[in-house]
Amino acid sequence: MAKNLVIVESPAKAKTIEKFLGNDYQVESSYGHIADLPSKEIGVDVTNGFKPKYEVSPDKKALVTKLKGLSKSAEMVWLASDEDREGEAISWHLAEELKLDPKKTKRIVFHEITKNAILKAIDNPREIDYNLVNAQQARRVLDRLVGYELSPVLWRKIKGGLSAGRVQSVSVRLIVEREREIQNFKAVASYSVVAEFTNEAGKAFKAKLPKNFSTKKEAEAFLQQNIGSIYKVADLETKPTRKSPTAPFTTSTLQQEAARKLYLPVGITMQLAQRLYEAGLITYMRTDSVNLSNEAMEAAKAEIIASYGKEFSKPRTFANKSKGAQEAHEAIRPTDMTRHTVDIDRDQARLYDLIWKRTLASQMSDAELERTNVKIEADNHKELFTASGEVIKFEGFLKVYLEGHDDDEEEQEGMLPAMKVNEKLSNNYITATERYTRAAARYTEASLVKKLEELGIGRPSTYAPTISTIINRNYVEKGNLEGQERNYTQLTLQSGKVAEKLLKENTGSDKGKLVPTDIGTIVTDFLVKNFQTILDYNFTAKVEQDFDEIAEGNIEWAQMMQDFYNHFHPTVKNVEENAERESGERILGKDPKTGKPVSVRLGKFGPMAQIGDAEDENKQFASLRTEQNIGNITLEEALNLFLLPKNLGIYKGEEVEVNNGRFGPYVRHGSVFISLPRGEEPLDVTMERAQELIDDKAKADAPIATYKNEPVQKGVGRFGPFIKWNGLFINVSKKYNFDNLSQSDVVELIEDKLQKNIDKVIHNWEAEGILVEKARWGRSVITKGKIKIELSKDVDAAAMTLDQVKELIEKKTPAKKTAAKKPAAKKAVVKKTAAKKK
Repeated sequence: MAKNLVIVESPAKAKTIEKFLGNDYQVESSYGHIADLPSKEIGVDVTNGFKPKYEVSPDKKALVTKLKGLSKSAEMVWLASDEDREGEAISWHLAEELKLDPKKTKRIVFHEITKNAILKAIDNPREIDYNLVNAQQARRVLDRLVGYELSPVLWRKIKGGLSAGRVQSVSVRLIVEREREIQNFKAVASYSVVAEFTNEAGKAFKAKLPKNFSTKKEAEAFLQQNIGSIYKVADLETKPTRKSPTAPFTTSTLQQEAARKLYLPVGITMQLAQRLYEAGLITYMRTDSVNLSNEAMEAAKAEIIASYGKEFSKPRTFANKSKGAQEAHEAIRPTDMTRHTVDIDRDQARLYDLIWKRTLASQMSDAELERTNVKIEADNHKELFTASGEVIKFEGFLKVYLEGHDDDEEEQEGMLPAMKVNEKLSNNYITATERYTRAAARYTEASLVKKLEELGIGRPSTYAPTISTIINRNYVEKGNLEGQERNYTQLTLQSGKVAEKLLKENTGSDKGKLVPTDIGTIVTDFLVKNFQTILDYNFTAKVEQDFDEIAEGNIEWAQMMQDFYNHFHPTVKNVEENAERESGERILGKDPKTGKPVSVRLGKFGPMAQIGDAEDENKQFASLRTEQNIGNITLEEALNLFLLPKNLGIYKGEEVEVNNGRFGPYVRHGSVFISLPRGEEPLDVTMERAQELIDDKAKADAPIATYKNEPVQKGVGRFGPFIKWNGLFINVSKKYNFDNLSQSDVVELIEDKLQKNIDKVIHNWEAEGILVEKARWGRSVITKGKIKIELSKDVDAAAMTLDQVKELIEKKTPAKKTAAKKPAAKKAVVKKTAAKKK
């Protein structure tokens, strides 16, 4: 038995650390927190100093027993979880739950998983920092109180199953307000003027008029004015300028830049960074600091000189801009500056490359540029054309890295040809192009992270789970609209004549952008109306500052909670008793046929349109289409919903109907449902078009082969091309020619899939209907009917007995509820309502 037990929170981290320590050290993983607040109750004693009730989850009990045994036999226990507040709390829970003797327990922290860092940490142990623990407790308890007290209010006043959260709800509010800004924005057209000139040496370049014309008439008049004009260089200014590199990555800037340059969602970026850290390739990835250690700066300097030359090196330090910057004391950087690339998983390698380049660039010389500004005048009017260009004289840090930008309209200035004052220029053409002002862009994950950081809301380490939560809970979705075509006019003066042509552009595309759903908008409006403090940006930022003060030991966490709860709890009770139910109802107008009011609101099964008021016994209902929402649907669009379903007739002995469903518009042919292609209007579908779709579907569903006397079909789904056999869906990789799959290809695909399914099985107790299989990331999963139980990595599923598995299933099985009998009168009302809906 080893003399020293080292406990970290991750098995990957444990594996890396083991390589640096001798036989006297045994490294074990806690697999994150071993204790937390209970999942099915509030778990906070609000009458007793907000004391949390921590408990060990059932799937961690075996692990805790194991760690207890190891800690008792060890001479010294080293708690080596991460150096942030969350890591401090993990160490504290370990000390509490394992009942560690303080005399034989040491806390160590390190910013990178390298041999020097680990050995240095062991030489410089400390005790658990209870200020950091209390800051983590304060965040956990406050967020639990907000979630557990607000969510039931939403269930009663809006809809069951909803939730609220301190950072989550404020994030949704930002997205909702941006959407309203976009909806209320009125685009204004103007004409921008661009000209192409050629200098005496025959080199062409473009210049623009610094002002726009507000009308087509003004733009055309200006072009007419330029017929026969003679142009020359009126002024030319050339001056040197410099560009400096940006700071090394913090958590939030890494999330933003990985989204811009690598197109990675924030959550994926953090997963990849975690793996790079645990493999010892980068320093700790949860940090607000832009500092580099002296050793790191020296290492960067040596690598820059070796790879690029002495003139490219310029060591520099950066100052933190974010308020209350905390957590780790160093920016995210490679642990070994000489390692330019890493031979691992592609996405990890791409992220490492980004971190390496940004770190090195931060310690490199400024880029030296020469900027030229040219003014061009005509002989017959006073308007001046201007052109600008940059020439790189010395690359400096640009040899390695250039920061990305959120604004995809940003133009990079190019080079201009050599010119001199009074030089005559030939005009090739002048265009006046109609351009529309644009609303503020919808948030991307990266720009939302940037905004949250600017406002001081949350912490960078919380942004990824926050964004995942608001998407998973259907408050926000990734937009999928490709935009709409819009006409615009372009006037061109060329060869002494002005010509006009009509062009098209795409506008309003929101692919991948964050768009609020109806439920997200309704919940936000309700919370803003009734809980102004919780949804206030300044209040949310002030809470973060309070957490920082607790971490510094300046304020007591329970008192902060009391001050918050004294205001929050009475507000919750008041809203519960007095606030009206919220459905987001909008009155759109009147039905021209019946004169009844037409409205839209949130119904039990989602957003819906209604003809008739609440008292109308013959009111009609229709579900909104997936691309429609309560906030901007028009009266005409709502009325069109009631024209469906539309019966088109009989084809091949089966009824043909076009309708709108939960997943979009479709054609129904008997019992076969065929989704309409995106953008196709269901009301425009004719019988001929329906027959075409039906025939295409039949052709697509026709077997391409057989295997063991069962037909094989193929198709393309959300995750790419697949074949279907005997109820089994099998993805087809690029290794195969999907358009021309041979019988041998089909057999190979099916048999490979069947073998993989066999290899996945750990236990198959058929008589009990219980299956235990391998899952992703080294985990395993128990399945019985609709019950699924995922086991953590530390559980040896192969060693589990049937009785142990049954015990877990029994705990997971929901208790059967006995339905209460409804009074007879109420039954009648229910039946009547159902009849009306039919």
